[in-house]
Amino acid sequence: MSNHLDPLSNPLNIQTIKEIDNLDLPIMQKHHVRILAHCLQILKIINAEHSFEYQNKNHLREWCENQSKRFNDKKFSDLLYEQLESTSKKLSTFSKHIGKNIADIEIDDLVLLVEQ
Repeated sequence: MSNHLDPLSNPLNIQTIKEIDNLDLPIMQKHHVRILAHCLQILKIINAEHSFEYQNKNHLREWCENQSKRFNDKKFSDLLYEQLESTSKKLSTFSKHIGKNIADIEIDDLVLLVEQ
């Protein structure tokens, strides 16, 4: 059975998904916000007990490797890691630019990032 029907497999809650869906943005920008929000939630999960700084790649790498075990696919782990690391850097730079801690970034902030 596919994970997309399992609410526990999605880091975004229904309220956040609806909030993004209700934004007055073109579909592609909504999609971009949804991807950023999803990655942000994953980073929050990974870094619940650690620093958000992307320089500490061990926790991110470990999380990606654990995810790839579901599929027995090392390439998946590497690609997921590259994407999350890149997003982590982007969110970290953006959070500093707007004067917020990355953990405090909200949907409105992500909209600003997408609209840049």
